[in-house]
Amino acid sequence: MFNFQQTVQDARELSELEQTATQETQSNVLSRWERKSLKATAQGTADRFIPSRSINRDVQLCNLQNDATENNSATTATDMPSAQTIKDALFDGNGDAKILAFKDKPAPAAAGHLNHMRVLYSQNKGTSAQPKKNFRHINTSSDRILDAPDLSDDFYLNLLDWSSQNTLAVALGQAVYLWNAESGDIDMLTELEGADNMVTSLAWSSDGNYLSIGANNSNVHLWQVEAKKQLRTVRGHSARVGAMAWNNHVLSTGSRDSMIFNHDVRIAQHKIASLKGHSLEICGLKWSDDGTTLASGGNDNVCNIWDVNTGVDLAPRFSFTQHTAAVKALAWCPWQRHVLATGAGTADRHIRLFNTQTSALLSAVDTESQVCSLQWGRHDKELVSAHGFSQNQLTVWRASGVTSAAATGAAPVLQKMADLTGHTARILHTAQSPDGTTVVSAGADETLRFWKVWDAPVKKGSSGAAGVPTGVVGTAQVAAVGGRAGSGGRMAAINIR
Repeated sequence: MFNFQQTVQDARELSELEQTATQETQSNVLSRWERKSLKATAQGTADRFIPSRSINRDVQLCNLQNDATENNSATTATDMPSAQTIKDALFDGNGDAKILAFKDKPAPAAAGHLNHMRVLYSQNKGTSAQPKKNFRHINTSSDRILDAPDLSDDFYLNLLDWSSQNTLAVALGQAVYLWNAESGDIDMLTELEGADNMVTSLAWSSDGNYLSIGANNSNVHLWQVEAKKQLRTVRGHSARVGAMAWNNHVLSTGSRDSMIFNHDVRIAQHKIASLKGHSLEICGLKWSDDGTTLASGGNDNVCNIWDVNTGVDLAPRFSFTQHTAAVKALAWCPWQRHVLATGAGTADRHIRLFNTQTSALLSAVDTESQVCSLQWGRHDKELVSAHGFSQNQLTVWRASGVTSAAATGAAPVLQKMADLTGHTARILHTAQSPDGTTVVSAGADETLRFWKVWDAPVKKGSSGAAGVPTGVVGTAQVAAVGGRAGSGGRMAAINIR
């Protein structure tokens, strides 16, 4: 039988349960203003975490000991290390020390301690402190380049010379060309006759008026350059003439026949001396600046020193035999008249300085390449050397102690200052401008290159010549410097018959 009262009672109890659940749910959900209030409170009071930076180690140590005692009831106070023990172990008894402090020096090592890593920090101690070389700036590129086709690639010849009147002579095959350094004009002076008659040497007289031309047929031709006229032909050698040098009116010639002749070009019977001291071809001749001594170099690896008054068939005063290759490069020191610089070929590669008064070898330096030519600086105590394989370069050297070496015998020093590169084949010849600022080099690559190595000295109260190209001088300046190097300032006229 359906019990209506029981059904109503059950419905009433179910309604009460739903109301109770609804009230509990509403009480757990915050209203919008309550949520905003809680958010504002959190933003106003919260902050980033800042750790404690206290360095009171005593308090921290006490807390550590208390925590350990509470967690381990079996551990007693006597089992824990004392604070002083920890300080001694960690900070060497200094409780205020900081581990990352760098102001305190480390304690010295114990006696007898050996540091095996010491060699890593001291192996370069003796070589690292090198003295600074205060060298002047040198332009390592050439100022001018001229083509020189048909320039003979022969180490034993001398095919380039620069006159005191600022004219450069160069032999190209059978022809001789003149280049005026002031105007830039190029003229052909002469061309030798004969298919195999090549030009083998050139040399200007000290006044710059006459040019001697050595030939492959053993003859020497003398030319008056301004008039472009051949004055005479000097004969006497039996082979090509590869080296010549002027000493005022005396012309010295060296040949493949191993002989050196001195010719007085003023007289008809020109040969005044025959110098025999070499066994092979003469490839270098150079008179000293005072005109009293002649230096000769040969393919027999010998350099001989001759007196100006040496007669016929007399032996040289000194013979230097230290070289092991042909001696072609010869240069007299302009500020120390008894010092001679010599350079030799590939098998030797050395520059040597000799005292021609005592025959002493003053210095020697290995250049690591063939030495073809040498030029002393007239205004600076420096030396320029020309080389072959492998760099084909000019090298500028500072000459220190040359004066004291000649007096005391102490060894002078050649210090390399710069390498001037540009030639693609070996340099065969060099010459120096009359003002002593420019060196011209002739290479087997058939080019002439001009290098501004030195600066002209500035005299007080002199402004210099105007309108003169860099590296060359005019005739007024030539007169001021006293003519070409090797003339000793003498500009006496030479009358060739």
